[in-house]
Amino acid sequence: MEKNTQHLTEGAVIAALYVVLTLASNAFGLSSGVIQLRISEALYALAIFTPSAVLGLFVGCILSNIIVGSILIDVIFGSIATLIGAFFTYKLRNRPILALIPPILSNAIIIPPILKFAYGFEGSVWFFVLTVGIGELLSCGVLGYLLYLSMKKYGFEA
Repeated sequence: MEKNTQHLTEGAVIAALYVVLTLASNAFGLSSGVIQLRISEALYALAIFTPSAVLGLFVGCILSNIIVGSILIDVIFGSIATLIGAFFTYKLRNRPILALIPPILSNAIIIPPILKFAYGFEGSVWFFVLTVGIGELLSCGVLGYLLYLSMKKYGFEA
């Protein structure tokens, strides 16, 4: 019972952090749209350390997308992209650099058609793959890896 409470609490804290960091990105117009740089995506690195991050990131993404005014299809499929990325990050936790690739790929594959066909942004899906992929590479790949290194430095175990 105590372990379940710990996982639930960790997941809730991660979800809350995801929302706060997404809102910070949103203040600069970077949490959604053709060019996205969600600082919150760095939190995928937490899935290397705890399975609680998988659900926490998923719930945080759902809440963030609702709060920033995303349309329903984006709330659903954007959150599924996050769930897929977080799940495979956790599964690859013993290989930290590889573990941060699934969220980059899941978002770069799932989000661009939403931008093109649901929101009707001008441009090609391939251009959006590039813009979303670069944003994910920076937030999840670079910032996420820095978060991972910081946590390892302070004694967190994968």
